[in-house]
Amino acid sequence: QLQFVESGGGLVQPGGSLRLSCAASGFNLEHDSIGWFRQAPGKEREAVSCISRTADTNYYEDSVKGRFTISRDNAENTVYLQMHALIPEDTALYYCAARNSWICSRRPETYEKWGQGTQVTVSS
Repeated sequence: QLQFVESGGGLVQPGGSLRLSCAASGFNLEHDSIGWFRQAPGKEREAVSCISRTADTNYYEDSVKGRFTISRDNAENTVYLQMHALIPEDTALYYCAARNSWICSRRPETYEKWGQGTQVTVSS
């Protein structure tokens, strides 16, 4: 069974940090570009970050540039999203997803495999 398992979400105060993990099971994610998406209540799912297959072409949504860092450990079959300086607007359900491509995409419909999501809540 192909699946992702996201973890690392939680409740954090503004200015705090979290590291999200996305562990692949049943497939080898080194062949895929991996994206992190988020969806807040009442809003559309948006691309937050993506790491390409060879990790040389990455994407960050403008509002997270300089605060979030995406990385991958193919030996661990895991992708990470390190988040610093969190703000309430970062509150959302965060998903990771994989697409069988060399390059990233901001379009969620181009990703074939999805996790169930991990909740991030930024609040004082």
